[in-house]
Amino acid sequence: MKEVVLVINPGSTSTKVGIFSRQGSIFETNVKHDAAQLAKFDLVTEQLDLRWDLISKCIAENLPSDTKVMGVVGRGGPLRPLEEGAYRISPHMLEELRSCKHANHVSNLGAIIADRFSRQFGVPGLIIDPITVDNLIPEARISGHPLIERKSLMHALNIRSTSRAVAAKLGKPLSAVNFVVAHMGGGISVVAVRGGKVIDLNNALLGQGPFSPNRAGSLPIGPLVRLCFSGKFTEKQLIDILSKESGLKAYLGTADVEEVLKRMRAGDQMARLIFGAMIYQIAKEIGAMATALKGNVDGIILTGGMSNSTELTDAVSQYVKFLAPVHVLPGEREMEALAEGAFRVLDGQEVAKEY
Repeated sequence: MKEVVLVINPGSTSTKVGIFSRQGSIFETNVKHDAAQLAKFDLVTEQLDLRWDLISKCIAENLPSDTKVMGVVGRGGPLRPLEEGAYRISPHMLEELRSCKHANHVSNLGAIIADRFSRQFGVPGLIIDPITVDNLIPEARISGHPLIERKSLMHALNIRSTSRAVAAKLGKPLSAVNFVVAHMGGGISVVAVRGGKVIDLNNALLGQGPFSPNRAGSLPIGPLVRLCFSGKFTEKQLIDILSKESGLKAYLGTADVEEVLKRMRAGDQMARLIFGAMIYQIAKEIGAMATALKGNVDGIILTGGMSNSTELTDAVSQYVKFLAPVHVLPGEREMEALAEGAFRVLDGQEVAKEY
């Protein structure tokens, strides 16, 4: 029988599920959930049963009879700061994820759903490179006031996967190269990778860096403080606005990059200005991370969902190509990265850490 792993990757209104062998994908789909039903829950982890019914049915219907499930891997959610790599799903991990102790983010559900499947099949449950992977240098943690510390929160899974791929393309081990990686999706992570470890970054959720299709990125402090005390918004409302209703969506009414590009081609100058401003901010952040590496940059990697747009990647490249060669790896490749990490553990190439 062909040995496979199940892969679980929750998104805001859907869950990507996959069945992978060592040779690659056997089955993948995006299970859609009722957005209105999901919105009724304050904590994302309260959506578990609603999502589980559809996901478990999907796996049962599409798991080939000639396969044997060897493990289950979920997207790693916000945990305490961790070293990169694979981690076994543990009761302590699940407790922190269920309570949303570190953040109320949909990726909390990755390990929780994977754990249900791992108990169903009696196989190991794992996460790989969770979003709170933290190897920041001490200087990168300083914000400007001791009451606030800069934290590591990024698209770690795809960033490490694409870094491995480009290092292999260059014929070098990951430990011997330096990259600036820009993961450009609903949120944007721009990071400095030195010898395989992310030493500096912008916080892609509610931190610094460029605005994105949905998120505000860096904002002027004075007006932001006044907005917080204006009495117009509760704390939750303002966090939702800055993390879900900002960026392209706030300026143009849509977070769809293709829709923005269509408007630009039709002569919409406002769309051109805002799209250009986002590219400008991404490029500036890439320059900042190149400085964090003291200019010793082997390559700039553009990845994530928005990198499927050649208009966007070409525009960013025009700003930054003087720094280092630009490599475009479109999409997220998260499902493959999760499966490959699980097989590294199952095949003894990597030892899963305990949380």
